[in-house]
Amino acid sequence: MKLNIEQLKQITTGAVKIKEENGWFSFSRFTAEQEKLYQITNKDFYNKTFSTAGIKFSFKTDSKNLFIKFRTSVSTSRKYFSIDVFANDCLIDYIDNFSDTELAQNYTQQEFLLGDFSKNFELGDGEKTVCVHLPWSVKTLIEEFSIDDDAFIEGIKPEKKLIAFGDSITHGYDALHPSNRYIAKLADMLGAEEFNKAIGGEVFFPELAESKDSFMPDYITVAYGTNDWNGTDEETFKYKCKAFYMNLSRNYPDSKIYAITPIWRKDMSEYREFGDFKKVEQDIRSAVMDIENITVISGFDFVPKDEKYFADLRLHPNDDGFEYYEKNLYDKIKKYI
Repeated sequence: MKLNIEQLKQITTGAVKIKEENGWFSFSRFTAEQEKLYQITNKDFYNKTFSTAGIKFSFKTDSKNLFIKFRTSVSTSRKYFSIDVFANDCLIDYIDNFSDTELAQNYTQQEFLLGDFSKNFELGDGEKTVCVHLPWSVKTLIEEFSIDDDAFIEGIKPEKKLIAFGDSITHGYDALHPSNRYIAKLADMLGAEEFNKAIGGEVFFPELAESKDSFMPDYITVAYGTNDWNGTDEETFKYKCKAFYMNLSRNYPDSKIYAITPIWRKDMSEYREFGDFKKVEQDIRSAVMDIENITVISGFDFVPKDEKYFADLRLHPNDDGFEYYEKNLYDKIKKYI
């Protein structure tokens, strides 16, 4: 049984809109207004809005099989991808474009094939819960999503909602598997649906926080600052940081907002116009000290300060680094839930 658009809407999480065009289904994590902001201000970032970071299919079924046919195309600077399939919370299989390639220690700039792919996944007997993580790194269009003809399917939507703002690390760089992103794991721990608003390379962008989604999230995480330090002067940073959080709190006064300060980066001792890297955390704390629904969480020690936990050996965690990030972040956040 090939699912139609209404059935796909019932099982999709993390998307604010789903469209069907010429037999292909597309999934958007940004609203049209938010996409327009990037279209006007930064065409490179605008292209990144079309990656399927944080978008999943979550459902109950008794189908023994799941067939997916899809197309991938460039959205970020990363060309590798994976679709991860879980049954009863266990990873049972995946389809990617890198398993047949020898990966370098720094695999982030390797070339990988994009285009059309398909695979049948064996789900096993009986009723089970299934979760399918779409790629964070590429634009993904679904042509066919099918289960056995005599099977049932019922969407599962988490009770809570989480909006995640951030730069490349929250976007997903550089997890090989989308299910290993720190924010994906955190959303699961919180029992929340992830709405990923992160963009690789982004800094505090007050206009984005001014554009409101159609729902009131239970939780919001914000993780900017490392790119601001790398390319912005401190006074500009202070202004944009304060404006971002004020807009966010105004739009979502009943949400619990967590301001996550930057993790360690290998080049943090190098000269930047901004000044000392550790000033970023100090300035974030100063910016939000009078905003009641914002809690600051220091991220500096979340990932071990060893290049083996970073895919690019300096900045972006790999899958092992993300595991440390999520565990340490959840240990902090759970104190305030």
